[in-house]
Amino acid sequence: MGLSGSGKSTLIRCLNRLIPPTSGEIYIDGEDILAFDKERLRTLRRHKVSMVFQRFALFPHKTVVENVAYGLKVRGIGKKERRQLAQETLDLVGLGAWGDYYPRNLSGGMQQRVGLGRALATDPDILLMDEPFGALDPLIRREIQEELIQLQRAVNKTIVFITHDLHEALKLGDRIAIMKDGRFVQVGTPEEIVSQPADEYVTAFTQDVDLGRVITVQYAAKPLKPLSLKMTAPQAAQQFVTEGTDALYVTDDNGHPVGLLRRQTVGDSQSDTVAQLMDANFPQAEGSWELANAYHLCSQGVPVAVVDSNGRFQGTLHYRDVLSTLSPNGHKPS
Repeated sequence: MGLSGSGKSTLIRCLNRLIPPTSGEIYIDGEDILAFDKERLRTLRRHKVSMVFQRFALFPHKTVVENVAYGLKVRGIGKKERRQLAQETLDLVGLGAWGDYYPRNLSGGMQQRVGLGRALATDPDILLMDEPFGALDPLIRREIQEELIQLQRAVNKTIVFITHDLHEALKLGDRIAIMKDGRFVQVGTPEEIVSQPADEYVTAFTQDVDLGRVITVQYAAKPLKPLSLKMTAPQAAQQFVTEGTDALYVTDDNGHPVGLLRRQTVGDSQSDTVAQLMDANFPQAEGSWELANAYHLCSQGVPVAVVDSNGRFQGTLHYRDVLSTLSPNGHKPS
């Protein structure tokens, strides 16, 4: 992402050599594509890399299904097979019933889904998307963003997505590269970009972002070694010293948190086990949650148990971790 003129569209067109790079190297699957001759370059574009444009670039005289099948036709696939593959792709992007219509009969959002379907029909490894939602109304744009997220989970492609909209980048990106004057000024996860901006340029980009809606619970959480249900009180007391904390979670054999134990609860006990001393009522949050969704849990005054999507313990989230992460000079807790 970056401002207009920062070099985003030029860069993405270098990745499929629509624009010849003047220097450097571009490796795809271990091969420098700058060394490809015309035939290998055609094969790359037909089989491995597809592109989705901002202005849809649909053929107005072709039906929706013919537009989606175009790349398959160029590849030399027979009419019956490409029709079937194109229809399957239309089903995937939610336009299964619109195959025999023409682009003029579709809304802007639907036309963009046709463009996405055309890129997906050839089953490429890499999708290049150059501000594909820039021409859409805000409400439609948010809807298509959500659809792209769901689609990516289904097809699991590498997507290089160009945008000048930081909120769009934060919503869609696993990693973000911010450009200025043809160079990367920072590359990182959404959490890193907003909580640790590399310079004043990135700071200006991110100053109006609600950090709690970008940073995840997992990013702000502190990794702590949990106690085992089978531990004795003296063993637990030693682990409190090792971890340097006053509260630790107890996990079962599957790694699921089952209780919270405080250091003062252990006291001088020599015979009790962790299972006898722990509190089975405790707050819990998934690491993938937006941090803002865990604020109310942190207000309970005890560390929150952070778990993965399978309920396995990952660490704890304390209100101090939240404040540290959201502060102007915030950082990921160590």
